[in-house]
Amino acid sequence: MNRTWCSRVFPVAACLVGLRLTSADTLTQSTTRPAPPPDFSRVPGVVIDHSPAASGLYIGSPSIAVLPTGDYVAAHDFFGPKSTEHHSAISRVFRSSDRGRSWRQIAEIQGQFWSTLFVHRHALYLMGTTHHHGNAIIRRSTDGGRTWTSPTGPASGLLRDDGQYHCAPVPVVEHQGRLWRGMERRQPPVGWGITYCAGMLSVSVDAELLDARAWTFSNFLPGDAKWLGGIFRGWLEGNFVVTPDGRLVDVLRVDTPVCPEKGAIVNVSGDGKTLSFDPAAGFVDLPGGSKKFTIRFDPVSRLYWSLANDIPEPRPGGPAPASLRNTLALISSPDLRDWSVRSVILRHSDHKKHGFQYVDWLFDGDDMIAACRTAFDDGLGGAVRAHDANFLTFHRIRGFRNLTKKESR
Repeated sequence: MNRTWCSRVFPVAACLVGLRLTSADTLTQSTTRPAPPPDFSRVPGVVIDHSPAASGLYIGSPSIAVLPTGDYVAAHDFFGPKSTEHHSAISRVFRSSDRGRSWRQIAEIQGQFWSTLFVHRHALYLMGTTHHHGNAIIRRSTDGGRTWTSPTGPASGLLRDDGQYHCAPVPVVEHQGRLWRGMERRQPPVGWGITYCAGMLSVSVDAELLDARAWTFSNFLPGDAKWLGGIFRGWLEGNFVVTPDGRLVDVLRVDTPVCPEKGAIVNVSGDGKTLSFDPAAGFVDLPGGSKKFTIRFDPVSRLYWSLANDIPEPRPGGPAPASLRNTLALISSPDLRDWSVRSVILRHSDHKKHGFQYVDWLFDGDDMIAACRTAFDDGLGGAVRAHDANFLTFHRIRGFRNLTKKESR
């Protein structure tokens, strides 16, 4: 099947010959069958990394950046029952020198989670938390992602050490001489979603980004379970965006048990210190809004774009919207309020063990390039469930501005 929007690679798997001890305590070659090799032949896109379900390590937080050299860099972390996500998470970094056709791992970082890759002043940065609900941190690499600084204190990237921070690989945006990035804090420090308070971080473009004193943290704004007629269950993973009339906003994912899915547009003061929200006007219908999304403004089309997990045929009484991640749609809006589905990029008929989620993406001329947390068949039983992804995949969406529903998968 021709896929004009992506490339494909097929890694070579190796088998190990096992050894066992006989009852006579002599070492003999095992007669057990070797484990079957993985099969990536049906995985859409280019496989960057794979972690089989049996490992207990699931792939999360995909992020992508383009170096000044033109090389691509991608990253992900590990979560799951055999991970260290709750005390010192692990992230991996990969690099491509052929525009995403092949990838190689160049680093593994201890103590990095939920992180965004971005380039500033010819250096590469990774910004997130130390672990699940951990401290807010930032690291820098000056060699394209091979080696990284260590956030041991407030002068070296430890931005806040009071814990309970939550985020995802959301955009770091330069605007009016500052860098901006959304982040949440859990208060009270229990539960998920409803206890997340929306916040915004910003810093001067001329500052030392590893210096905690240079950063401005806004207030952290709580949600209210009474919103949306009592179905509001939390907001998270906010995107800094500038509206058409120049206002600063944080557009957040909203968790609700029913469709239509929603996003929340939170106001950000010009100095980055104050967030405010009007529940009567701040919620908008947003395809895929109950799952993580990345929003960026395109100066060519004068539209806002995203890749989101739309639900083409919502069914009353069906699974919660946040669990439906088997459709990835290209969506756009002229004003952040009215969104339309332009084309379906990826789709699988099964929603239980297949998902294309948490997509981070960038403009690349007439194309989009994207890193995706993918749950898909691997010849080893596939993913545990759609949420618990077993792949990090790369995708090129060619000529995205011209795609229509006729080109949908």
